[in-house]
Amino acid sequence: MADPDTHSLLQIFSGMVLAFFSRAITGVRPIWSGTVPSRKQRIYFANHTSHGDFILLSSSLPMGERARTRAVAGADYWNGNPLRRFIATRLLGTVLVERNWIERSEDPLLVMLRAIDSGQSLIFFPEGTRNMTEEPLLRFRAGLYHLAKARPDVELVPCWIENMSRVLPKGTFLPVPLLCRVIFGTPLQLQPDEERKAFLHRAQSALLTLSPQPQGE
Repeated sequence: MADPDTHSLLQIFSGMVLAFFSRAITGVRPIWSGTVPSRKQRIYFANHTSHGDFILLSSSLPMGERARTRAVAGADYWNGNPLRRFIATRLLGTVLVERNWIERSEDPLLVMLRAIDSGQSLIFFPEGTRNMTEEPLLRFRAGLYHLAKARPDVELVPCWIENMSRVLPKGTFLPVPLLCRVIFGTPLQLQPDEERKAFLHRAQSALLTLSPQPQGE
């Protein structure tokens, strides 16, 4: 079994390789419209339409920030076979959470907080699953609120991922070369005594404002 340092080096190298290929295929351009790259610990929360979303977002971060940023993903999918498990745990260092609340063995919130407390930033998809509908966003689940409440000092940065659903549609393996952007918005914080529903609505609105497509048409 490889030691933790070996895993870290493997993940850093894998991140560099994936960043190179994602830039080559998509020409991904980060747009820092509401913030700038920072060494602060952050939770980047984004729209979710493709398995490639977290790779594109990660590739848009400076190398130092990318090295300590982990995506949160469903254990049910990534533990589905040995290859997926190897990619998620060894190559990408993904934070895997169990989404089935009946059968899960550990609270997903505790898994994410453990990653934050170890100094990692997170890439988080508050819709909880890929959006396969015509709506710009699915309803946000409560996870983002619980993270904000448990770790109020960690910045919450909305990120709109553009075009990735066309680069890597569901059910495909080979990406289609198309230009993509990741738009980083203004960080949010949970306000004192702010209720869950109000916070999630505010977070969803902040994400929607970053979409280059007009909403409500």
